[in-house]
Amino acid sequence: MKNYPDNYLNSMRQLLGSDFDAYMASLEMPREEGLHVNTLKIDADSLAGRFGGLAPIPWSKDGFYCTDDMKPSSSSLYHAGLFYIQEPSAQSPAALLPVTPGERVLDLCAAPGGKSLQLACALRDEGLLFANDISAGRAGVLTGNLELAGVKNFCVTAENPDRLASFYPGFFDKILVDAPCSGEGMFRKDPKAVSSWLEKGPLYYAPLQKSILEAADRMLKKGGMLMYSTCTFSKEEDEDVILSFLSEHPGYEPVRITACEGFSEGTAPLREAVRLYPFRIKGEGHFLCLLLKKESGNKPGEKQPEGAEKRMQGKLPAEVFSFLKNTPFCQEERLVLEGEKVLLLPENLPRYKKVRYLRTGLFCGTFAKGRFTPSQALAFALKAEDYPWHLDFDDTDSRLIRYLKGETLTGVDADFPKDAWILVCAGGFGCGWGKISSSNLKNKLDPARRIR
Repeated sequence: MKNYPDNYLNSMRQLLGSDFDAYMASLEMPREEGLHVNTLKIDADSLAGRFGGLAPIPWSKDGFYCTDDMKPSSSSLYHAGLFYIQEPSAQSPAALLPVTPGERVLDLCAAPGGKSLQLACALRDEGLLFANDISAGRAGVLTGNLELAGVKNFCVTAENPDRLASFYPGFFDKILVDAPCSGEGMFRKDPKAVSSWLEKGPLYYAPLQKSILEAADRMLKKGGMLMYSTCTFSKEEDEDVILSFLSEHPGYEPVRITACEGFSEGTAPLREAVRLYPFRIKGEGHFLCLLLKKESGNKPGEKQPEGAEKRMQGKLPAEVFSFLKNTPFCQEERLVLEGEKVLLLPENLPRYKKVRYLRTGLFCGTFAKGRFTPSQALAFALKAEDYPWHLDFDDTDSRLIRYLKGETLTGVDADFPKDAWILVCAGGFGCGWGKISSSNLKNKLDPARRIR
């Protein structure tokens, strides 16, 4: 049996009572692996069918358990962005936040991006997904994962939540706060979580979580909903944080979450909250509390600041339109050239010079020295049917695997225009670019996306 800190064990005994032994036994059991289907590209049943059928995760509409013999990260479908590998209980916060297409949704602590992708799927390319992480490095990973998924209506920032709130007060319909925490629910999954807990436990994280909720309140519209979640069991970081917030913000009320089999209520008096324990569900630990904002909590007179950047005026180079007219993304009113990057901006998103944006909208490609070069992100956003010059391989085709490894494909017999960019697809879904020369497909796949 693994060694755990005595004060942690004592708190769990007090919390679980007679269930403590069952909990400790569950920590010795193998952990469950899961995936979430990217329904922007494929429906859940079709994806599960390609793996021969998978067992659904009860609380996640498009989530499935991986089988013991699966190697999901080796699948070409993974490299085409058709699914995201995500622990089952970690899928619960985004799955149980009721998002409607057309809304403005903020994932405030978003990296590495699994929950953001779930929210993007719920939006169905309508409205806006705004994903933030205070770390620019983690936000870069987040950007890459959303691009792999082919998300188009999104913005990624790397900002302190309180500072972000000064630019976007009362802007969002729904907010997910999957707060940084002591990680008690991850002890089985990640042995390093124990040493991290010893370094920074509940007393460190609770004040931070309260400050993040304060910022989220400033950015949430009246009538909006906020999902607060952690992957810890600590009452100090879970119920106590929410009760403190509610005492200072009487305009909020907890909303009871529809229970799935194995869900446990929050501790009294916050029975509306949900706890996920590994001895009652097939997954790790999580805490969820959904809040409705009945009244405005924004500071008196607080409004969206002036000074939003205006869209760059003037026409884009003809070479850009010549390429994009063959895709669904030739939307002149939303296309901008920023430096060498061509972006398809989300609709109705105010941008500010003092905000650290990593990506706003779909990165279509670069224009330099009179030439347009399509981006890897654009390839991921396209299907074979979206672009006339494509090579579509079955996801088990050895040529596709060779392409994903960065190899040149020889003996390609296809009638394409000279110098055309060729979209390489896996089972109908774009995964990269190439160019034909003397029956060889020169590999233009982003080296960072190659199978190692």
